[in-house]
Amino acid sequence: MVLENNHYFIRKLHSFSGLLPIGVFLMEHFFVNSFSLRGPAAYDGAVAFLQSIPFLPFLELFLIVIPIIFHAFYGLWIVYLAKNNVLDYKYLRNWLFYLQRVTAVVTLIFVLYHTYTLRISNLLFGLEISFDTMTMILSNTWIFAFYVFGLLSTIYHFTNGLTTFLITWGITIGSYSQRIAILFSGIIFIFLSYFGIQTFLAFI
Repeated sequence: MVLENNHYFIRKLHSFSGLLPIGVFLMEHFFVNSFSLRGPAAYDGAVAFLQSIPFLPFLELFLIVIPIIFHAFYGLWIVYLAKNNVLDYKYLRNWLFYLQRVTAVVTLIFVLYHTYTLRISNLLFGLEISFDTMTMILSNTWIFAFYVFGLLSTIYHFTNGLTTFLITWGITIGSYSQRIAILFSGIIFIFLSYFGIQTFLAFI
């Protein structure tokens, strides 16, 4: 009942949280991972700098964990309510809508696995987050394939989410502006996908 009565506000907040702070966090991840292209010392230095930030657990909780939990759970509610009719209406916008819901689930699984493998294992078991650790993780062919699939799903969910954000917040109103937004998000998807895979390959 609460969700139904406040659907408009929560939907806009959900859309906004996908951009800020979650989208910013994703870009920060890309930035740190980019140091893998410069070798182990550069990557380990970037990770060490992040871990030296004052009040890091507090910042992670309120700027990352809580927004992701809200975005994920409300997103799953949207997935549950969504009527998937891509076989009946095979136009582009309907497929984009469908894939946004599919990648929501895949991205959540990927984020949970990745968070447990690194950050939670670091906090609970003292696992060192380093270039060597990432090399060990990604040396497994199946894990590497899972990471690539998870990466592509996450990037798609983010970039297509940009177009829905622009619509939800009334920035792209007409059909022409919305088509431009879809094209722009597609270009960003290709760029981030190529860049992200390259950073993964640098570990192996």
